[in-house]
Amino acid sequence: MTAETASATSLQTKQRPWWLLLVEGILVFLVSAVLLWAPAKAKLETYQLLVAFLGIYWLVRGIFDLVSIFIDKSAWGWKLFMGIIGIMAGGYILMYPIAAQLALPKIFVLVLGIWGLIEGTILLIMAFMGGGWGAGILGALGIIFGIILIGTYSDFGSGLAMIWAAAVTGLIAGVVLVVQAFRQKSAG
Repeated sequence: MTAETASATSLQTKQRPWWLLLVEGILVFLVSAVLLWAPAKAKLETYQLLVAFLGIYWLVRGIFDLVSIFIDKSAWGWKLFMGIIGIMAGGYILMYPIAAQLALPKIFVLVLGIWGLIEGTILLIMAFMGGGWGAGILGALGIIFGIILIGTYSDFGSGLAMIWAAAVTGLIAGVVLVVQAFRQKSAG
């Protein structure tokens, strides 16, 4: 098959290692649990913890995206882009936590929306390329969530409401990733 006749559905892809999905699922679940069950009157320390978790998550996720290029070279451009963006965003938050805390509520909504839209599209494409139902569910959730966030990021109070929605979606995504990791481990 030549490069000109290859289509998105005809390319063969390798799945990420099961342990990588497991670690990612646990991280997503933990960050989402903190976002969801933090007290309503959050203290400064709780907010700083959330910002640090977000920075660590984006940094680790960016590294995982870059590592996955060496495991599966399909869609390497998107993985490289998402990896670099994740590392830059996570690194910025960890290096400048006070600036990130001041700007984060509104920027968080916009960046999370863009990231969700791009990541959802990639996961949906990967699902059609043989990535499984987990990638398809996460891709659809990411696209829907991204569109909602991008459309409402400038509304007053959208940051707090969308943080709750992100936490609920993250809990679901974390569970799906953990289940998919164990299914992949038992299958291979």
